[in-house]
Amino acid sequence: MDGNNKTTTSLDLTEEQVLAMAPDESSRKAGKELAKPAKWVSTGFSEAALWGECQGSGSKPYQTQVDTGAMAFRCSCPSRKFPCKHGVGLLLYYAREKASFIQQEQPAWVTDWISKRTEKAEKKAQQATDAKPVDEAAQNKRQEARHRKVSDGLDELLRWIKDLVRNGLIGVPDKGADMCENMARRMVDAQASGLAAILREMAEISYYSDGWQTIFMDQLLRLYLAAKAYLHQDRLEPALQQDIRTLIGYSQSQEELKTQNGITDTWLVLGKQSTEDDRLITERYWLYGLTTRRPALVLQFTIRHQPQVQLMPAPGSCIRAELVYYPSAAPMRALIKTQQAAPADHQFHGYDGWAGVLTAQTQVSSQLPLYNDQVYTIAALTPVQRDGQWWLRDEQQQEMQLRPDFRGLWKLLALSGGEPLPMAVIGRETHYEPIGVWYQQAYKVL
Repeated sequence: MDGNNKTTTSLDLTEEQVLAMAPDESSRKAGKELAKPAKWVSTGFSEAALWGECQGSGSKPYQTQVDTGAMAFRCSCPSRKFPCKHGVGLLLYYAREKASFIQQEQPAWVTDWISKRTEKAEKKAQQATDAKPVDEAAQNKRQEARHRKVSDGLDELLRWIKDLVRNGLIGVPDKGADMCENMARRMVDAQASGLAAILREMAEISYYSDGWQTIFMDQLLRLYLAAKAYLHQDRLEPALQQDIRTLIGYSQSQEELKTQNGITDTWLVLGKQSTEDDRLITERYWLYGLTTRRPALVLQFTIRHQPQVQLMPAPGSCIRAELVYYPSAAPMRALIKTQQAAPADHQFHGYDGWAGVLTAQTQVSSQLPLYNDQVYTIAALTPVQRDGQWWLRDEQQQEMQLRPDFRGLWKLLALSGGEPLPMAVIGRETHYEPIGVWYQQAYKVL
């Protein structure tokens, strides 16, 4: 193409979506300062990449580049953040002034990086193809040894639960945190890391606040059902067996899943939740298929200050992707097999009110009693305050309570102005957290 022609790529991002990619507030602030023409010596884009040279404090500008297909970043600056402030600034500059970017041949430093990424992906695929045959006897031996270790740990967990119930809950506030943390360490030793995570959540319960008993007993019941189900898993359907094993802490091979056929659709990224535990960052991306009307949860794990292999698109954007769901009695978690950017499509599809959500939740519960948070899209919800609590009221006047730790309340109130809005919410049973709303024909992330 003629280098003087100015056009746009299929990459379609808003400022809000770009800023959501920043790893922290300081990167967002610095990225905003860099999203100006005067900061960039050169910029450009191709079908595969977006790039720019940003003048820093040294004599040589920083070379910043984005793989627009996988939304991966690279920069010659010394920052260990991904994306760094230059990556945020470049994308933000592009989102604001697409016409300033000229489609042209990639410079050598961009071509070299894209080529290496392609070669690495091809090599990884080839290695998977050429992998040595699995020693099934040794594998079965390892699996049997772990099964015995987990079973012994669960027997001890069940005795612990029964002792708690037998002695009553009156003494739990005095020893709850230490008591749960000690059992969590025992579950780690038993290779039941999933149950250890539940116990650590129980250790963080505020035992001197109203209603702690309900939260504690709900988690205690989950532990009991998971342990009992695992010890009698031969009586369960295969899909439910896999759910229980996942809850216990068994992993599933992503390489095996990628060999399966998935579901191709245009997926709207409804929102993202991030948690961090001992430098391990877990990002939960909630997606919604615009044609299939199916929700999905994609997890991404990274270690703080280490490069991210691949970044998910920003909340509010769309991707054309093939998703493979993990085996489950009620499939929700999925992995992305292939993806590419797609034009924004913010059409709303969802339930008319809470009655539809409860029906769907009843169906999930009948298939998977130990289900986790689900994502729902619901028409015409209004935030209302009653008895000192905030609720979400539908057009049939049914209400569900906002989670007490919801941080986007004021933004939600500012957008709604007291009027009903279609919303995407995450939760289960009686408490929910909005993650986005449809406002003026566009989807806004909270």
